[in-house]
Amino acid sequence: MELQRSEDQGLPERKGQKRKLEEEIQEDREISLPTGAARRALLAEVTAQVTVLESALTWRESDRSAAKRATHVLAELAKNEEVVNVIVEGGAVPALVKHLQAPPCEDRDRSPKPFEHEVEKGSAFALGLLAVKPEHQQLIVDSGALSHLVNLLRRHKDSSISRAVISVIRRAADALTNLAHENSSIKTRVRMEGGIPPLVELLEFTDTKVQRAAAGALRTLAFKNDENKNQIVECNALPTLILMLRSEDAAIHYEAVGVIGNLVHSSPNIKREVLAAGALQPVIGLLNSCCSESQREAALLLGQFAATDSDCKVHIVQRGAVRPLIEMLHSPDVQLKEMSTFALGRLAQDTHNQTGIAHSGGLVPLLKLLDSKNGSLQHNAAFALYGLADNEDNVSGFIRVGGVQRLQDGEFIVQATKDCVAKTLKRLEEKIHGRVLNHLLYLMRIAEKPVQRRVALALAFLCSPDDQRTIFIDNNGLELLLGLLGSTSTKQQLDGAVALYKLSNKAMTLSPMDAAPPSPTPQVYLGEQYVNNATLSDVTFLVEGRRFYAHRICLLASSDAFRAMFDGGYREKDARDIEIPNIKWEVFELMMRFIYTGSVDVTLDIAQDLLRAADQYLLEGLKRLCEYTIAQDISLENVSSMYELSEAFHAISLRHTCILFILEHFDKLSARPGHLHLIQRIVPEIRNYFAKALTKPNPHKLRL
Repeated sequence: MELQRSEDQGLPERKGQKRKLEEEIQEDREISLPTGAARRALLAEVTAQVTVLESALTWRESDRSAAKRATHVLAELAKNEEVVNVIVEGGAVPALVKHLQAPPCEDRDRSPKPFEHEVEKGSAFALGLLAVKPEHQQLIVDSGALSHLVNLLRRHKDSSISRAVISVIRRAADALTNLAHENSSIKTRVRMEGGIPPLVELLEFTDTKVQRAAAGALRTLAFKNDENKNQIVECNALPTLILMLRSEDAAIHYEAVGVIGNLVHSSPNIKREVLAAGALQPVIGLLNSCCSESQREAALLLGQFAATDSDCKVHIVQRGAVRPLIEMLHSPDVQLKEMSTFALGRLAQDTHNQTGIAHSGGLVPLLKLLDSKNGSLQHNAAFALYGLADNEDNVSGFIRVGGVQRLQDGEFIVQATKDCVAKTLKRLEEKIHGRVLNHLLYLMRIAEKPVQRRVALALAFLCSPDDQRTIFIDNNGLELLLGLLGSTSTKQQLDGAVALYKLSNKAMTLSPMDAAPPSPTPQVYLGEQYVNNATLSDVTFLVEGRRFYAHRICLLASSDAFRAMFDGGYREKDARDIEIPNIKWEVFELMMRFIYTGSVDVTLDIAQDLLRAADQYLLEGLKRLCEYTIAQDISLENVSSMYELSEAFHAISLRHTCILFILEHFDKLSARPGHLHLIQRIVPEIRNYFAKALTKPNPHKLRL
């Protein structure tokens, strides 16, 4: 579960180049794609400037002035990315590359030169802008730009340091940055042309803008290029970069932390060297920077430092990184939150850090970030919470602030996040015992009502079946959940219903194999052949005018109702023919078939009438079969009437099935009229159901 590092998090090299332009030229330009006559006019302008450049490679003042003006015009045009293709089509690249070097002159000529360094600066600037479009990078390199740009980086060694020298060096570094951006082959070519050593030297240049430009180029060259990384380190860049981390100039420490981040990415050896060189504390210091970009890069770098080294994880926390990282979780900057959750996620995988992060206030903001619509941010938060859940001391905190509900209710964007959340809930579940459970029971007794309810809700999902009675009967957890059903909040009602359904775990789910309560008299089954058979019949029932032959011995053994009929003081005791006025023939026949055989196929179309008859004649086994058949037909439309049916005929199993259905489908039922009245009606029965379900002996436990 590792955050993928994209190059400088959102193309900061290109962003940096544009920022530098705005510092010097504040102009509003309309960006539009030229067409027709406008395009022809633009191409003619480009061609004219290219012609000037091709004919002006001398030290004559007029040529230098014209060349400077031409590079300036082309650079101004190139600021509009929509016309870059036209500029390249007009042949500007080879002409600009020629002017990256000064015109030839005699070796002994030390006289002042007109516009010295200015034309080269303009050419580097224009080429850097053209390189913003990746499709032109290779053309610029193939035209020979790299060697000239690298030479420009050394201009200060051959001339006195002036504003012009500083500018040309900076523009050369910026051009290299844009040329190598996301282009692995050009990154390698820059190294082969000798570009890395002068860039490392420029980190110590007196001008901060040059330092920044050099660091920006090294940052790009280091990304996903191991040979470049190694050479940067071999050139002893680390001490200077670490000093730059402490700079008061936000632009300097932003670029420096970016270089170090790219150096250590996927390079364990360099990471060790960076830490040994003393980078840890200044990186932690950047978490409090006023520059959000530096904060972001520092958080990402700390996450990389903490990736595999457990000791480093502990040191990062000991040196004060946790609180500023947690403060970043409240930032409106999504990228800043993404990087801080990444770092906290890595730190939270160490046992020694988990409690500290939670008790420093990390739990609540991390839980809130589960609602983020940003997939990376959401996943990083989930991974951090996964780490925190590994510590028993954090479990009560998770539950107290409603963390279990957030984990359960969250809408997670990617499958990896869903898996991470499931593992987090599993971790919490495994810790609900011993002192953790005792603390939660304590909270359920003495905490404020909202906390008591959160604890009860969480335990309904997480507790062991062996602890259900202790939690929900002995410590009043059931009443807390029932109280939610009576809440005025629809969300609380639904939470209570879902928790109760989970708690039941279908403990009383109806089954056709459920045994009826045993009869006080041993059951005698005469068999199918004696159903409505006159042989040895000693009693006849008249049903809808038809005779049904029966046998008293079988009826006496079947139920208390028939025993009262034949052994009691009723008139049917000695009667030969007994009239049955309120039962249909097919219903009576099925009832008698059950009495004679102990089983019968109950279809839905006759189940309710047969249930009524079974209840009238106290045939509990037949009632159970009828209830099971009826229960298969329960729906959102009829559950209320089914519950009424269960009450009318004392159908306990059907009633319990209706209760479980209502709890399971509470969200859909809540949108229907009359649901509140139904809930109020069934609450007492829900209480009875759970009181019975949670106090019955555990058969598995008994076997043990």
